[in-house]
Amino acid sequence: MSRPGDRRVVAGVSGSLGSLTALHRAAAEARVAGATLRAVLAWEPPGGEMGHRGGLCPPPVSDWRQLAAERLISALETAFGSAEPGVPLECLVVLGKPGKVLLAAADRPDDLLVVGAGARGRVRRAMWPSVARYCVAHACCPVLSVPPSPLHRAFDAVHRRNAWRLPLDARELAD
Repeated sequence: MSRPGDRRVVAGVSGSLGSLTALHRAAAEARVAGATLRAVLAWEPPGGEMGHRGGLCPPPVSDWRQLAAERLISALETAFGSAEPGVPLECLVVLGKPGKVLLAAADRPDDLLVVGAGARGRVRRAMWPSVARYCVAHACCPVLSVPPSPLHRAFDAVHRRNAWRLPLDARELAD
């Protein structure tokens, strides 16, 4: 059993808007609980482990790990700016599937695992399996699945309009 000062709030970080929302929530939960915030980024080489090995001159795995570490640092800077989260911070960059990596990082019953709710809609769920659902189904600790920020929907709408090159009326964003 861990001591009270050893409590951890584990946040899955990918750099997406949903993971940044979850990271903010995890920091808030860590402050309330007096816990350490553990930011975890899981990564795999492009094409997966087998695709990486089969390439004609694949870059060393250390290069991909360095890129993943830079992505985690960038996500933390985006989430908190020059300020810190206000709690002890532990960063992990781990090679592996996101769900399994997060469960290994949150392996104590008194941990709290915080993840973004993930993609919504049947097509998105079919194309990108939900890390949040995997974690909820297999975790040994509580899991907090954070829904997207209300601004996320507005951002997606603007992104779709830009992709289709449709005109944008800024008054629509005020709704």
